[in-house]
Amino acid sequence: MLLGGCPVNLSRLDLNLVLALRALLEERNVTRAGERIGLSQPAMSAALSRLRRHFDDELLARTGNAYELTPLGAALRDRSATACDLLERVFASQADFDPAAESREFTLLASDYGAAVFGAALSRTLHEEAPGIRITFQHPAPSVVENTAAVLSTVDGLLMPHGVIDGFPAVDLHQDRWLCLIADDHPEVGDELTLDQLGRLPWAVYQRPYDAPAARQLSMIGISPQVEVSVQTFQLLPPMVEGTRRVAMIQERLARKAVRSAAVRVLPCPFEAVPVREAMWWHPVHAQDAGHIWLRQKAAEVGATLAGNDYGYDKGPGKAVSAEQDAGPPPEGRL
Repeated sequence: MLLGGCPVNLSRLDLNLVLALRALLEERNVTRAGERIGLSQPAMSAALSRLRRHFDDELLARTGNAYELTPLGAALRDRSATACDLLERVFASQADFDPAAESREFTLLASDYGAAVFGAALSRTLHEEAPGIRITFQHPAPSVVENTAAVLSTVDGLLMPHGVIDGFPAVDLHQDRWLCLIADDHPEVGDELTLDQLGRLPWAVYQRPYDAPAARQLSMIGISPQVEVSVQTFQLLPPMVEGTRRVAMIQERLARKAVRSAAVRVLPCPFEAVPVREAMWWHPVHAQDAGHIWLRQKAAEVGATLAGNDYGYDKGPGKAVSAEQDAGPPPEGRL
């Protein structure tokens, strides 16, 4: 391992200092840090002295009656938290795993789309087959792209389409298509949208710093959307479109779940939108963990079930229907 360009011999380090480092940098108080990890005040003071010698930095600098982090201490705060989370996952790994008898929690990062579509299907399967298994879904932060390895090392997986991150193992789940969403009573749009209307109409968009589907898709055909509303969940798009001149793009699988309570309709995109290829990404640290292997296998099975229920368009304008529903959708393209 390298530290500042110099090799570090982990066998000569006391890894308990990692716990002490995290507690000290987060609490910024020797007594509280000791209470947090079960050490006395003198023992924690000794740990701080060892850490200062190791890093050749004060880490905590007294300012008046309080301690403030030095620049290095501030940089190490998040790194120490990541290191502790990673160590916990390494030592929680199992050689054998019986899903019917185990009690374990898996944490997946996912947008509301990933949780509502794939996550809901996965949780139903686990409810029947692994009653002691718990799944926690968390919304990913922008740092998932800026520091993917560190983020993935502290969770069990990330639900995200191909095209945002790369270089990590992934389980392909299912494919989805983009639809355009407009109000039922839109004054300018009939049975189909045109490229000219996409450029003229105001937009409601799902916007993350690292993943803005509508803007990315439209930029490829030379259109800059006039964004009026930006939201952090796809399921907020229908109410933001209802009763307005706005247009939005939403995945078909989520549209069927999310727009039933809104006065909106869906139309095919008037351009060749790149489909969503959803996957579960994971860190190689989990490669030999029997529990994680089981989770990946289960994710692949659930994804294959979803893929077997792909949606397709009927031949009528302004309608999107399930491939299994030969009778067609409700009137006027409502879902």
